[in-house]
Amino acid sequence: MIHVCPLSRLDQTLASSGASHLVTLLRADTPFERPASVAHDRHLALLMHDIAAEQPDMVAPSEHHVGQLLTFAARWDRAHAMLIHCYAGISRSTAAAYIVAAALEPDRNETELAQTLRRLSPSATPNPRLIMIADSMLGRDGRMIAAVAAMGRGADAFEGTPFCLPLKAYKRGLA
Repeated sequence: MIHVCPLSRLDQTLASSGASHLVTLLRADTPFERPASVAHDRHLALLMHDIAAEQPDMVAPSEHHVGQLLTFAARWDRAHAMLIHCYAGISRSTAAAYIVAAALEPDRNETELAQTLRRLSPSATPNPRLIMIADSMLGRDGRMIAAVAAMGRGADAFEGTPFCLPLKAYKRGLA
């Protein structure tokens, strides 16, 4: 299971989900301290701004960020949940959840995954730059980009409501 939440709900969602792995997507200047319940080697911090294109004095999502996310996800044994959060729980975190699900379930239909994401999170508006980079890195030939574009912008919200994106059953060694 992949849980997604905003920073303000991190402690609560971490406790209720029992997540063993944590992905943090924040700006470098956002105050954040890794929760003590998450081991250092089970936490990935990706520091970037929530932007869709390069901008002066800002850190745009990059292939390096997506590569780190894909490597982290591949090492996750799925014995316990993964929690992904960003500041608002709307853009970077929903993109990362979509990317992790697509990477771990390579046969999963991109449109079905995007529709599931929309159903679970009416405010989800996955960061298009993260999706574009992942689509290329995962060899999805534009299908991830098209599926997320078809979702459209999510409902206006200051922050998203925590949700859980299910993955197919997992047996060690089989995805």
